Amino acid sequence: MAAFLLGAVLLIVQPQIVPSRPAINSIVETSSQSVQRELLKKTSQKNDFKENIHSNGSCQQLPQTIIIGVRKGGTRALLEMLSLHPDIAAAESEVHFFDWEDHYRNGLQWYINQMPFSYPHQITVEKTPAYFTSPKVPERVYNMNQSMRLLLILRDPSERVLSDYTQVFYNHMQKHKPYPSIEQFLIKNGELNVDYKAINRSLYYIHIQNWLKYFPLDHIHIVDGDKLIKDPFPEIEKVERFLKLSPQINASNFYFNKTKGFYCLRDSGRERCLHESKGRAHPQVDPRLLEKLQEYFHEPNKKFFELVGRTFDWH
Repeated sequence: MAAFLLGAVLLIVQPQIVPSRPAINSIVETSSQSVQRELLKKTSQKNDFKENIHSNGSCQQLPQTIIIGVRKGGTRALLEMLSLHPDIAAAESEVHFFDWEDHYRNGLQWYINQMPFSYPHQITVEKTPAYFTSPKVPERVYNMNQSMRLLLILRDPSERVLSDYTQVFYNHMQKHKPYPSIEQFLIKNGELNVDYKAINRSLYYIHIQNWLKYFPLDHIHIVDGDKLIKDPFPEIEKVERFLKLSPQINASNFYFNKTKGFYCLRDSGRERCLHESKGRAHPQVDPRLLEKLQEYFHEPNKKFFELVGRTFDWH
């Protein structure tokens, strides 16, 4: 009887053996995250997908390239310009699969169903700017496809903050809702309000660190958004090379629209410009406040340059 009790006690106190995990996944997960990971592993098997095949031979497939951000960096312009290439099939709307929980729970089959029909030789691209600043997205993308090619377009952080505010301001104006001035967001207790979300989104070095935990730098191509606005063709050439596309886009695909004040596209004789919501004038900001904002970003920018091994012409 004593031996039986001793055995029972040993069974109770015996420590569980926890299998080792790769360092890349060392982040503590909640049970729901673990369940979702297993779901992704199961649904990543090709045979689990329902292939939506068109009669012309095209089908919906997972993207091989994602434009991950940044918000108000020029993601729409980049996608439209890249769509000039015949080997690109682009999702029209922002899918928000990896950053919105109600979408992510739907699984990869739902994600595929949001993609455009494409031919086997084409690269499917989707863009959701919020991916770059969402901490949970890099691991989720990695779990789906470790060899994913990522496009990140960035602008001067201070200018991006102003564009961020401008978009929200006009959204309120269209709904006839009042919206505070930008100074009310940028200043708090007489100092720069570093808790303002638009400022946080411009701290590029923080967000790129999350991506570099899962993807090597040569899988992330950074597009200079400021140069894309001024002279788009050289930047698109670099994207073509990164995606290993044949050089199909040329300088004649772009023309400067003096009325709008930015470049528009010319495709097979058809001309088109970005939506009128693009290129809006920024609000007037006190030069001293703008200088304070630029000074704040000096060190974060320096850290970002060191991480990616290149510099940008930012203030």
